[in-house]
Amino acid sequence: MLDNSDLILVAGATGGVGQLVVAKLLDNNLPVRALTRNKNKAKQMFEDRVNIVVGDLRYPDTLTSAIENVTHIICCTGTTAFPSQRWDFVNFFDAKNSPQIVEGEGVKNLILAATKNLKRFVFVSSSGVLRKDSLPFNILNTFGVLDAKLYGENALKNSGLPYTIIRPGRLIDGPYTSYDLNTLLRAKTDGKKAVVIGTGDTLNGETSRIDVANVCVECLNYELTINQSFDIINSGKRPEVIDWQQLFSQIS
Repeated sequence: MLDNSDLILVAGATGGVGQLVVAKLLDNNLPVRALTRNKNKAKQMFEDRVNIVVGDLRYPDTLTSAIENVTHIICCTGTTAFPSQRWDFVNFFDAKNSPQIVEGEGVKNLILAATKNLKRFVFVSSSGVLRKDSLPFNILNTFGVLDAKLYGENALKNSGLPYTIIRPGRLIDGPYTSYDLNTLLRAKTDGKKAVVIGTGDTLNGETSRIDVANVCVECLNYELTINQSFDIINSGKRPEVIDWQQLFSQIS
C-alpha cells in the first residue's frame, strides 16, 4: 500500500494523462515529484504542491536528481503518433522528439536511471502494440509509435525492476492542460461506461484519461499487479464505485 513515506516520480507530469496522475496522487495526500522539461508550466499547473525537477528522458545525465529517493515511477510520457511540430524537426529526415526517441529510447533511459530498490515502475503503453500489423493499428503505427511503445515495454520487462504496464485504448476526456490544479482535482469522467480490464492486448475501444490516471495510482496498492501487463477500456454501465480489487484479480 502507498503511504506518505513514499515518493512517486511522474514522468510526463504536464501531459494529458500525467497531469491527472499528479492530481490523483495529491488527492490521496501522497508526495509527488514531477519530472518536466518546462518548470514554469509545471509550477503554473501544480503551484507549490509538488517537487518539480527539470529533466529530459532523451538526455540520461538530466535524470540523476529526478530519481533520488524515489520509491515509485509512473511514466506517462509521449509525443504525437504522426509528424507534428511536437516532433521538433531538425530537417525533414531528423526529428529530435519522435516516438522512438521519446517513448522508446527515452523510456529506456529512465529505466536505466532507476534505482534497483524501486518498488514499482508503471508504464503507460498503448492498445495495439501486439497487433501493430493489423487494422487499424497498422495505420496508427505508420510512423512507429507502437514500435516505440513495445520497445519501452520490452526494456522494462528485461530490466529486473518490478513493473506494471498499462495499455489504454483511444484516449478521451481532456486533456486538461490549460486548466489549474483545482480543476484537475475535481476532474471526473463524463462517460457513463465502466472500466474493463483485460490481458494480451485484445480489447478494442476508448479509454478515459481519468480512468488511466486512476489505474496508474490504484495499481500501486495491489501486489497482484506487479510484473503484469494489462489492457483498459471503458464499456458497459458504470457502477457507482469502481472495485479495483475485483478488476485486478482478473489479470493475476
